[in-house]
Amino acid sequence: MQRAIFLMVLGIAVLLGGGLWYLSSAPKQASADADPAAGAHFVYGSPDAPVTVVEFSNYLCPHCKDHSEKSLPRIFADYVETGKVRYIFRDFPFAGQDNVILAGEAAACAADQGRYYDYHQLLFRATGQWGRVPTSDLPAYFSDYARQLGLDTARFDACLSSHEKRPLVLADQELTRKLGLGGTPSFFVNGKFIEGFRPYEEWKKILDEALAQAR
Repeated sequence: MQRAIFLMVLGIAVLLGGGLWYLSSAPKQASADADPAAGAHFVYGSPDAPVTVVEFSNYLCPHCKDHSEKSLPRIFADYVETGKVRYIFRDFPFAGQDNVILAGEAAACAADQGRYYDYHQLLFRATGQWGRVPTSDLPAYFSDYARQLGLDTARFDACLSSHEKRPLVLADQELTRKLGLGGTPSFFVNGKFIEGFRPYEEWKKILDEALAQAR
């Protein structure tokens, strides 16, 4: 009797687990009241590009780091800089990640001096440094990264200390909730949802297919 009960409970658990996996991995489409591209501030590529990619990433996500370092530079070179793709960056800090929120603010401050992409990439390269320190110590690290990029550090520091960019980061965080996103990196390619790290070869297929459909 006990064995039968155990097997029944185990079976229910497996079914529930499978259901949860399906729900978390099921493709999503942007809902009518939540456009992943609406109100974006960090946009690269031609406004007339036939394909738009929206990236939601987290600066302490290992798979986001992989995308930043392994796939993104080639996507930019082959698709963004050639006018085929418009690429949008958005922040996806998780609950309680004050350090990731501040990192997003720092990138936005760098954007004021025309260096968002460079700072974004540097943050991922340096996660082994700033990702391990208390949030109170982060301004010094982020200011040093601004210095490394040749930015006006006084202007950068004033921007970061004022937290004037925080509403942008929190607005992106709220948008992820409206879109029902649960993991990073998350992407929308002309509204079609894609989740997780993909090597460049897969991105090439995805983008070429989107370009063919957009013709």
